[in-house]
Amino acid sequence: MLDLTFEAPKPKVIAGAKSDWELVIGLEVHAQVASNAKLFSGASTEFGAEPNSNVSFVDAAMPGMLPVINEFCVAQAVRTGLGLKAGINLRSAFDRKNYFYPDLPQGYQISQLYHPIVGEGEVIVDMGPGVARRVRIERIHLEQDAGKSIHDLDPTMSFVDLNRTGVALMEIVSRPDIRGPEEAAAYVAKLRQIMRYLGTCDGNMQNGNLRADVNVSVCKPGAYEKYQETGDFSHLGTRCEIKNMNSMRFIQAAIEYEARRQIAIVEDGGKVVQETRLYDPDKGETRSMRSKEEAHDYRYFPCPDLLPLDIEQAWVDDIAASMPELPDEKKARFVADYGMTEYDANVLTAEVENAAFFEDVAKGRDGKQAANWVINELFGRLNKEGLAIAESPLSAAQLGGILDLMAKGDISGKMAKDLFEILWTEEKGADPAAVAAARGMQQVTDTGAIEAAVDEVIAANPAQVEKARANPKLAGWFVGQVLKATGGKANPATVNDLVARKLGL
Repeated sequence: MLDLTFEAPKPKVIAGAKSDWELVIGLEVHAQVASNAKLFSGASTEFGAEPNSNVSFVDAAMPGMLPVINEFCVAQAVRTGLGLKAGINLRSAFDRKNYFYPDLPQGYQISQLYHPIVGEGEVIVDMGPGVARRVRIERIHLEQDAGKSIHDLDPTMSFVDLNRTGVALMEIVSRPDIRGPEEAAAYVAKLRQIMRYLGTCDGNMQNGNLRADVNVSVCKPGAYEKYQETGDFSHLGTRCEIKNMNSMRFIQAAIEYEARRQIAIVEDGGKVVQETRLYDPDKGETRSMRSKEEAHDYRYFPCPDLLPLDIEQAWVDDIAASMPELPDEKKARFVADYGMTEYDANVLTAEVENAAFFEDVAKGRDGKQAANWVINELFGRLNKEGLAIAESPLSAAQLGGILDLMAKGDISGKMAKDLFEILWTEEKGADPAAVAAARGMQQVTDTGAIEAAVDEVIAANPAQVEKARANPKLAGWFVGQVLKATGGKANPATVNDLVARKLGL
């Protein structure tokens, strides 16, 4: 079972000119549904296609074209809701959110305001061993993405690419439970991790497939606790929304700047204006984009082209039955089954592909040793060369083969690292045992041969023998000399035992 006993991290406190202030943060994360087709059309969702090549008549808002719901996108939203331990609404409906923008051909966005498909859930955000923040999810709704306006191709004209128009998005709305910049970034990272495990969003922030609108406000210490007791938002400060953040680092920097901006305004006797802002990473500051709209500004009304969604509980149950093991459960199992630290389990479960690779290596082997080699040798080399786990020149079977040779005593730890290097750079795809045999890398386990080498080193160094007998820690010198004399091929454990016995230690 997963142990959810933890201590909540302290809120971030920022010292103003006149008093201390605390942060209150809520996020609206837009996650592109992992689907080959769009939410209401059969057009492709492929990234990087020629501008305006993945556009159907529906996406382009041609007269008379009607949307048709993509059942797979609905299933992906349900799967995400189940992964966030949220309630699934068996009846939901789509609404039109009306506004004009050049990359929105219909003049409205089909979204879900009044009846979202997913209700309340939660995310446990790890901030350290035994320290985590429970962030409540208010809702998840499905909506279609807009296109993309391009302003840097011509000095006098802007262009519109409608390839993203109609792509399915899940908007995941949190409660204002996040209390610091690091927590906000960790929350987005945890959402990304869960959805990648579920296969519902690839989490590629660089391509815009995962982006966040960050709501930031500041309040005096103690005010947040009053809000929690009463549910009255008047205890909190006026919030500003920072739009379309697609970098963990920028999310943190934007929150820091925006919080200090609001504190300066309030302490100077002014009032924070509720508005939408953009973050400029070059200047490291937020700037005003527009006044913050309310729901009535968008003139929401039920979409007349789409019937409400009525979902059968049996369909939801089938999706629930196919759910994979999620990160928190996998981490707890790794700690319990393999005896590893929580830190190592965190590293190994950070990406679903990494966890699968590790389990392939650890199958039938020492879990701690497998974790050590995967984290230190494999991940270290991948990071150094900028490679993903899928691009590793060394397979899980090969790494497991190296560990098997060590377990049988055929090679030493040093030989194993040498073999790792050879398989990585020279003998890609080769069998570790065959490479070790061909290169004469077998460890010497013949006690007689090792004993002869130990006797020779001891006989040649009588002065060092006396020192070692007076100070047993110096016996390591003899071990090193024997290993050197045998070309590093002698079994270190056997050498240690023989040296200790021969020296009478």
